[in-house]
Amino acid sequence: MKIIVDGDACPVKNEIIETARKFQTSVCMVASFDHRLPDVEDVEMIQVDRSDQSADMYIANYVKRGDLVITQDFGLACIVMAKHAITISFRGEQYTDDNIDYLLERRAESAKRRRQGLRSKGPKPFSDEDRKRFQQKLTKLLGN
Repeated sequence: MKIIVDGDACPVKNEIIETARKFQTSVCMVASFDHRLPDVEDVEMIQVDRSDQSADMYIANYVKRGDLVITQDFGLACIVMAKHAITISFRGEQYTDDNIDYLLERRAESAKRRRQGLRSKGPKPFSDEDRKRFQQKLTKLLGN
């Protein structure tokens, strides 16, 4: 298993690296050139061009069966699941066949409302509890 991270806006990079080292699991972080990734020992850093889907497309082509992808992007999660890989959010929510359709539908409805000029709340601020939940889920997945 390899951990592949959609690194453009990932708030849990340190937690991923720390946990992966404990389980001796390799990590690949993918981000656009607009989100410069610092070099980290034993972590593969991939920088892709600036277009809005470049990191997602790289990950979709790179992921293999059994890998673990960490992303907030529901569309990428759906592609990853089709390749028989595991995917979780930055908040530790695992994307599954049971919840991905609902999440994609909710995203489409929000986009439709925004195009109509209506406002939406957006995600709640990332909290320490979110960080803890993420690390617990990642530890559980790597421990199996």
